[in-house]
Amino acid sequence: MDGKYEDYGYDSRPAQSSGRPARYDDADVFGHEEGHDIKYKTLSWQLVAILMIAEIVSNGMLSLPSSLAVVGIVPGLIIIVFLGVFATYTSWLLVRFKLRHPEVHNMGDAGYILMGPFGRELLAFGTVVFAVFATGGQLLAGQIALASLSDNRLCLMLYTGIFAVPTLICSFPRTLDGLGWISIPSVLSIAIAGIVGMVGAGLHPAPDRVVSVTVPSTFFEAFISITNPVFAYAGHFMFFIMVSEMKKPQDAMKAAYTLQGFATTFYAVFAAIVYVYIGNSVLSPAFSSLEIKWQKAAYGIAIPNFLIAGALYAHTASKLLFVRIFRKSRHLHSHTILGWSTWALLVLLMNAAAFVLAVGVPIFNYLIGIAASLFAAWFTYGIAGFFWLHDSYHDGDGFYTWARKWFQTTLAVLTIFVGAFICVAGLYVTIKAIVEAYQSGVVASPFAC
Repeated sequence: MDGKYEDYGYDSRPAQSSGRPARYDDADVFGHEEGHDIKYKTLSWQLVAILMIAEIVSNGMLSLPSSLAVVGIVPGLIIIVFLGVFATYTSWLLVRFKLRHPEVHNMGDAGYILMGPFGRELLAFGTVVFAVFATGGQLLAGQIALASLSDNRLCLMLYTGIFAVPTLICSFPRTLDGLGWISIPSVLSIAIAGIVGMVGAGLHPAPDRVVSVTVPSTFFEAFISITNPVFAYAGHFMFFIMVSEMKKPQDAMKAAYTLQGFATTFYAVFAAIVYVYIGNSVLSPAFSSLEIKWQKAAYGIAIPNFLIAGALYAHTASKLLFVRIFRKSRHLHSHTILGWSTWALLVLLMNAAAFVLAVGVPIFNYLIGIAASLFAAWFTYGIAGFFWLHDSYHDGDGFYTWARKWFQTTLAVLTIFVGAFICVAGLYVTIKAIVEAYQSGVVASPFAC
């Protein structure tokens, strides 16, 4: 190792040729913020944990009970817990890589370290695409919630438009600190909504329910169901951006442990209880299987979470492009007309793209699956293995370090293979599902009510 960051205690190359111990802020994307109008590095690890939970524990959990209906309660719960532990491990790898490379602000920057300019463009593109698609997914969740609350009295496209307006407004703060505090009610809303859903299922169980310990199924059916818990943890693509705005980045794993502990426990309990009381007929999203009063209550309480999660995704896509445009420029930290107008335009474009895709593409839900397979599978799982292999090779003795740390090397390689498998298998089952949807005539026309 060449040196250590004085404030953070993590090994890294020196920021200057003199070889002096480098300070983290010397290389960090936002640098030293003393005297700046806009300060980004203000987040505590507790607030980052809240942001992570608000982003990840959202509408994705509502598909988990239906996954148990496909593979059975025992295999389903094993998969949920295993993926939670696995996501914790990859979180640790991502955080170590970020602390080792403070200049990394997003996945695009990490891609540059791994693969040069091509890697930067590929991973930056993937981040923006997946963030926009995820925003659209939250708009559809809001559409379902509003439609349920109003007994489907309006055109579905209008519900989406109504929900898109507050999502756009909440995306506008320039710093994550501005979104952090409103993420607290977001976390409370999804937690309370989940509890309401479990209580509603318990008080009004399906009278003829069938609960299966295991269910024999084809690879296509099984993997379709497995993608639900896989992508319920898919939020790692935002980790670099969040850690970049922390006051003490070395505390990032505290936030990650809090996230994964809460998410894994909540996912498993929610999926098991709702499935046990509703059985194999449970729908996705699960709230739609509840008795109508409980369905409305659960959806109504969950709306703030759908809204804030969508805003976080749109903010992420906008922030990546904004930092890319104005990196090391005064417009990044100052209240300039160019800076604010560019930020407003980016936020508007990201939200508008999400809205148009959500209401104008009949197979948008399937496209979310394709985007998740192509990018989220790597961002959450596979690419973390590359991060460890890269740093251990360059910080140590190359292949000799890999051989000496054979257990960690094996885990890193397996992580890459898992990401590749999820990517390929996810693409296969999603494309097959699209073909079957068109063949069966269930695909609606664009911009339909």
